[in-house]
Amino acid sequence: MKIQQLKGARIRKQLSQGTNEQREAVISILNQVKEQGDTALFELTGKFDGAQLDDLKVTDVEIEKAYASLDVEVIDVIREAAANIKAYHKKQIQESWITTKKDGTVLGQKVTPLDSVGVYVPGGTAAYPSSVLMGTIPASVAGVERIAIATPPRADGSISASVLVAANESGVSEIYKIGGAQAVGAFTFGTESVAPVDKIVGPGNIYVALAKREVFGIVGIDMIAGPSEIMIYADETAKPAYLAADLLSQAEHDQMATSILVTTSIEVAEETSKEVIRQLESLPRKEIAEASIISNGVIYIANTEEEAINAINEVAPEHLEIVAHEPFELLGQIKHAGAIFLGKNSSEPVGDYFAGPNHVLPTSGTARFSSPLGVDDFIKKSSIISYGTDALYNDGRKISKLARLEGLEAHARAIDIRLEEE
Repeated sequence: MKIQQLKGARIRKQLSQGTNEQREAVISILNQVKEQGDTALFELTGKFDGAQLDDLKVTDVEIEKAYASLDVEVIDVIREAAANIKAYHKKQIQESWITTKKDGTVLGQKVTPLDSVGVYVPGGTAAYPSSVLMGTIPASVAGVERIAIATPPRADGSISASVLVAANESGVSEIYKIGGAQAVGAFTFGTESVAPVDKIVGPGNIYVALAKREVFGIVGIDMIAGPSEIMIYADETAKPAYLAADLLSQAEHDQMATSILVTTSIEVAEETSKEVIRQLESLPRKEIAEASIISNGVIYIANTEEEAINAINEVAPEHLEIVAHEPFELLGQIKHAGAIFLGKNSSEPVGDYFAGPNHVLPTSGTARFSSPLGVDDFIKKSSIISYGTDALYNDGRKISKLARLEGLEAHARAIDIRLEEE
């Protein structure tokens, strides 16, 4: 990994907007799905995934076979991870509330779950049961009645057994063999087989991200996700072998993933760089991880801890690890990060898979204004207002004055007519 001084480095990363060609391709796919429905989905699945399907929806028989094919210990691990995720997200539940004033005014907020949600789960050659759990369980905790999953099939038309088991354990009854921008189109416009949803969540490639951007406004979306990223702050007490392993855990996602280490120790920087090279040699996904490290991997040497913290807040990383002697002492200084992992044993995969917090996180600096996926993404809030006679008498002329200040006479008269009657 390349090593350079932090001071003067430009390190903020912007979310990719995609190329004009990619955006045009996405718009074409969305229009095709909108106009042709299932016919488009079958055609596009054959074109992009190489699968010739007879049915888009996963059957109960396929789910039964998935359970039979998995080791019991694997199923137990999925269930325990699901329980941890559910317990964590239950703490995010918001309740409706009402408050009253002496003059009879009643104000409040009504919290209502969304009716339906579509969860996109990356797939094809890879399997991401963790993404199933992270996308569906917060929706279930929020009270969403209909939760559907779309994931690209393998060339033989199958879906990973672990994905199917995770979906079933989450209580999901609708699982569709659809990937890419066409899945976003199906959830947005609906087809003969897929009913439209109110919101689409979940990570995907650039085509999924661009498709979500295009349909926002017709449906809700959680966020526009970019390539995965990790940033680690380490002091002189950190173990280079641990740091290298954590940097590579992100690099193996894809060639566009970003892995950054910031340290105040030259020795830690140099030893970590050597460890990355050494550990790369035995990685099954070496080609991907190596390309990521070469393109987007860097070790910065900071002159001071303050300089390192400022850099972290500027990057606003998706995953942030603080591997220092007293990591909790630094927590208060962190303003922008999707997920914060504190201490040498809190490796990023702990959060990705098992601890409970969500791993669908803001990327590319969007942690400056965005949050991890959670229960709040699956609810909406309605304001409640009730004015009695005394309240309107006390506030009416003030309301009229504000309306006329904005040149909206009809607004003012709607109040005045009630005051005149009283």
